[in-house]
Formats: sequence, C-alpha cells, structure tokens
Amino acid sequence: MEKASVIFLPAPSSLDEDMLKFSGSLKAEAGILLPVEIEPGEKAFDPEKLTWEMIISGMLRVISSPKTISIQGKPGIPAEWIDYYRRFVLTVKPEIYHEFTGASIIKARNGEFDMALEINAVLEGLFPGSPGIILNKALILENRAEALEKKGRQADRENAEALEAYETALSLEPVLPDTLFNAGFFFLRRNSFARARDCFLLYVAAGEKSEIPRDKKKQAEKIIKNLSDLDDISFQEAYDCINSGKDQEALAKIRAFIEKHPRVWNGWFLLGWMLRKLGRYSDSLDSLKKASELGGTNCDVQNETAICLMELGDLKNARKELEQALHEEPENIKIISNLGVLALKAGKHQEADAFFRTVLELDPEDALARRYLEKNE
Repeated sequence: MEKASVIFLPAPSSLDEDMLKFSGSLKAEAGILLPVEIEPGEKAFDPEKLTWEMIISGMLRVISSPKTISIQGKPGIPAEWIDYYRRFVLTVKPEIYHEFTGASIIKARNGEFDMALEINAVLEGLFPGSPGIILNKALILENRAEALEKKGRQADRENAEALEAYETALSLEPVLPDTLFNAGFFFLRRNSFARARDCFLLYVAAGEKSEIPRDKKKQAEKIIKNLSDLDDISFQEAYDCINSGKDQEALAKIRAFIEKHPRVWNGWFLLGWMLRKLGRYSDSLDSLKKASELGGTNCDVQNETAICLMELGDLKNARKELEQALHEEPENIKIISNLGVLALKAGKHQEADAFFRTVLELDPEDALARRYLEKNE
C-alpha cells in the first residue's frame, strides 16, 4: 500500500492565534516550514483544506524517520526543525506517550509487529533515548522473532535486531530493572547463559536500591542458582554445529557440556534433538526424558519427544505429548502441524485436514500445510 506523501508549507498566519489555545509559549517560527501529510498521489494541494491532523501527521512522519523525507528534493531535515516539531506535537498532544505506548503494545499482542514498530518509532523520535521506549522496541522485536520460530521459520535477522535493541537499552544509565529482567530471559532463550546470569544478578542488585516485585526477584534468584558457574561456550558451539550440519562435532561438544553440567536440562535436550536428527529415536527419547526430569517441560521438549514416538509407532503417547504442548501454546504452528502429521499416520484424513487448515489460518505461507491440502483437494 502506497504511503501518504509529506509536503512542506509556510505556517499559516492564523497559527499563532490557534496555538494560544494550547500554550502561549509556542509560536510559529520564521523560516521553519510545516510538514503536511497529504493523500498518496495528490499533486496539487489546496492550503484552504489544511487541518491540524494533517500537520500533526506530517510532523510525526518527519520525527520518526527524518532521513527518509526530503524538502524540495534535498534529503535531510534541519535538527532545529525536528526539535520544533517535537515541541509542537507535545504541546498539542500532551498525552501522546501513553496513547502511543498502549497502541504499540496492543498491536504487538495482535501480531501486528510492523505497525507496533512504526508507532514505537514515533515515540523514539519524540522522546530520544527514553529507556522505556527502547525496551518496548526490544520486546516487540523479540516477540516477532518468537512468532516466526513458532511457525518453524528462521528468525536470525529478527533475533539480531532484538539483540541490538537490548544492547542499546542495557547501555543506558541508569539501566531500568525491567530491562535487566527481560534481557535476562532473552539471553536465556538464546542459550547465552553467562549474559543471562549477569542480567539477573544486576536485577537482584537493583532491588537493593529500588523496589522490584517480590515474585520476579525470587524467579531471578532461582535462575541465577541454576546458572551458577555454567560454561555456555561449549553449549553454544554445539548448537551452532547442529545448525551447520556438523553432526559428529556437535555430539562431541554436547557430551562435553553434559559431563561438566549433568544437572542442566538444556544439554540433555540438545543431545536428544541431535540424536533425533540422526534417526536414533530410542536414544533420543532417553535424553529427552532426562531433560524433562531436570525441569525441561517446555513445548520444544514435548514436540521432539512426540516426533520420536511417532517414528517408533507409539502414536497414542505422541498425541498426548503434542496435546499437552498445544495446551501451553495454542497457536504454536509446529505443534499443530505435527498433530496433522500424526493424524495422517493414524489414517484420520479429515482430522489432518482440519489441523493443516488451522496452520494456514495462522500462517498462509506454510509450505507443508499448503502442499498437503492442495494434494487432497
């Protein structure tokens, strides 16, 4: 969809009088043109049709992405103009921080991540260097990456962008406790155990200077204890080897990690994943069972377990694992897709159709579901 255009006009003579309704301190400044958002493709603009909404929309566009907008063909907006637009918007819309923050959160919850990021970019322009806004950006990017991974897609670029946002948020002084807490979980999910531990340690320490929720503090302390003296280098190397197809090297590194940290479920899960990829389903189940016993009860463990059980012909228990996982994550496409595969193995074609149609509702680009349904039309 084509975006609306932005043109620049001199301030109308009535601007000072109108601004007095909002604030006596902000007036039109000579030499500063006002950005006005007009309809896409509109070539001739009638100044008589100028509205406050068009001016505010134009200012927000410039504030959020000044490098992408040009004045009479010349790229770049003078810094003093942007500062003026910022003060103008905050005078006319003093509640914009809360309005736009709430809007970006709702968009992200609904899976509209691009729109959430656009709204957050406006806030970044209005409040440069705001720790809360940068943290919100990191959370949106992280949620976008997780949504892709649940669909079984690669999210390397999205995770890299989330990491960059977290690094920015962590570089600010003082660092928000919420930034430390959320960054800790981000690093934990990315298997960066040392970084995760450092964030949670700093979070608990922050509780000595400011009040933090008791339940979150206990959660952080428990994670710190589990990650105590954990060497994550061999684990990350094993993970990278699996993704690059270096199977035997990956096995050696995983076993080395488990030898050092036999009580860490992540190592046993990684071993189970690797053995499943090698077709050693019984051995994989033993490792995945050990991961579950040590606390690894997440959907990934259950999904891998179900795949092994299916390959071994135990469809009943495979379904049980997948249904438990689906209860935890009702929109996890990998789980729903595997339920479809399971139904096929059981000869339940109508049930398989239903699962694969659900997959396409959640992700219209899912190749497996589309291929199956087209084949059976």
